[in-house]
Amino acid sequence: MVLLDGKKTSADLKLEIAESVKKLKNQVKKTPHLAAILVGNDGASMTYVSAKVKACELVGFNSTLIELPEETTEEKLLEEIHNLNTNKDIDGFIVQLPLPKHIDEQKVLMAVDPDKDVDGFHPTNVGRMTLDLPSFIPATPFGILELLERYNVETSGKHVVVIGRSHIVGRPMSILMSQKRNAGNATVTVAHSRTKNLKEFTLNADIIVAALGIPEFLTGDMVKEGVTIIDVGITRVKDETKKRGYRLAGDVHFDSVSPKSAYITPVPGGVGPMTIAMLMKNTLLACERKS
Repeated sequence: MVLLDGKKTSADLKLEIAESVKKLKNQVKKTPHLAAILVGNDGASMTYVSAKVKACELVGFNSTLIELPEETTEEKLLEEIHNLNTNKDIDGFIVQLPLPKHIDEQKVLMAVDPDKDVDGFHPTNVGRMTLDLPSFIPATPFGILELLERYNVETSGKHVVVIGRSHIVGRPMSILMSQKRNAGNATVTVAHSRTKNLKEFTLNADIIVAALGIPEFLTGDMVKEGVTIIDVGITRVKDETKKRGYRLAGDVHFDSVSPKSAYITPVPGGVGPMTIAMLMKNTLLACERKS
């Protein structure tokens, strides 16, 4: 069993990005600039944004964080997005999700300039990705592809089961893995909460991408020997034995699934670090396209 170490791989990636940034500065005198808009004080969102700002510092990017109060109106948020769209110094930006309930998330994502949409959520980028055209790939699927490639996991002709159909992970992952690419050329099944006899599909899977959001849902009796497991989930589970009173659990029951696995991502330290690294990669790509 080989651990797909996202922590180490993301660190390697950041070093590579930092080298590219140095070259860019020397050649065109431009430093990539990533901005983030954070609305409200959601604890998890604040942690994620802080990690993204730190990653920018590490790779040599400029970064801007726009913090808005919970009661910010949709109109005010759209105004901030317009300002970033028209700011020539900003190469890419993200609007941290989730947003407060009084704001239309879809309307906000549609307002982002596709050329600065380094999250890869705008319909223009989703459409281009589907057609296998140059686009910004959503960071989590992008990170999974990178992990599979760097660990030389064979995907061509394999049966991939993606559990989950979100527009952030499940749907793009299913499209990307069926395309003609290094970590691709697979036969893909998309399963979800309404799938009947899910175990029949997972037992026949060579690769499983678990992105359902239910802690330890995938268990050892649901997988075959030699399977590759990509665990996208991360949930706080109450645990009085831990100092913080909780532990982090993925969508996969690691103890029962890992003995059967050829490759598996840990939680934490698997997909999560890769997501931030690929956001940096998308921002670098945005800057290079403009240069």
